[in-house]
Amino acid sequence: MASNKSFITVFLLALTFSGMMSMSIAARHLMQTSAPTLPTLPSIPVLPQGNVPPLPTIPSIPTTLPPLPTNIPNIPTIPQLNVPPLPSFPTFTIPTTMPSIPFLSPPPSTSTP
Repeated sequence: MASNKSFITVFLLALTFSGMMSMSIAARHLMQTSAPTLPTLPSIPVLPQGNVPPLPTIPSIPTTLPPLPTNIPNIPTIPQLNVPPLPSFPTFTIPTTMPSIPFLSPPPSTSTP
């Protein structure tokens, strides 16, 4: 069985190399042929020149800063608001013990003795 696998491997390897040989011969043949002549391209027509308006000018930035004001106005004072005091909330006590559920007595019997 092993000799059969090796025979198939050698056969595929030889087939691959024979294909490479024919490709290399074809490549050599293409390299030895002369390059085909390329057709001449048509010339690009001259386009008419349009009337373009002039570019806008950038406004000039002043080189000196405007003078700072000499008298600074006073900051207005915040008026005092008279707010009434907040109402006091009643305090709630949270019970810490669980209430007990009384056991129910059986219902009275309806039969008479």
